[in-house]
Amino acid sequence: MEIINRELIDFKERKFPEKICFKPIGKIHTPFKSLKGIPIQTSMSNTKGIIEIFSEFKSGLIDLIGFSHLYCLYYFDMVRLPVPLQSKPFLDTESRGVFAIRTPFRPNPLGLSILKILEIKENEIHVDNVDILNNTPILDLKPYVPQFDVIKTDKIGWLKGKIKRKVS
Repeated sequence: MEIINRELIDFKERKFPEKICFKPIGKIHTPFKSLKGIPIQTSMSNTKGIIEIFSEFKSGLIDLIGFSHLYCLYYFDMVRLPVPLQSKPFLDTESRGVFAIRTPFRPNPLGLSILKILEIKENEIHVDNVDILNNTPILDLKPYVPQFDVIKTDKIGWLKGKIKRKVS
């Protein structure tokens, strides 16, 4: 197990990276074989899937079963760059800035879903509320902790009055 010694990091010589590369830790298996029909958000899905963690990362799953949900960070590998910085979201008729909408077509095509953990078997995490294309590369997982992650707000920008379904 590697532990970072923070005293050894020299922040004065920190160089801002021009490019960042990631290595997938696994992939997700879902019934969604094409982009058509994928739920637009996890809160609008009751679809189950399986996150397959590659063997070299399996030991990182220890203790995850104690959580009800997880954040799943993944790479939209079907997106071709460059992407428009403005587009029309499904809940509106006018174009919005890419950073004010949840489109997968982003300068860095990263996806983030909160998935319910059903069970963990070996290197497989069985999850619910899936809104992800089959065989999508998984970049990271983090436990969802409501005491840290739930933020009460009354400001939702251009979406105000446009959401018909109550999200739990």
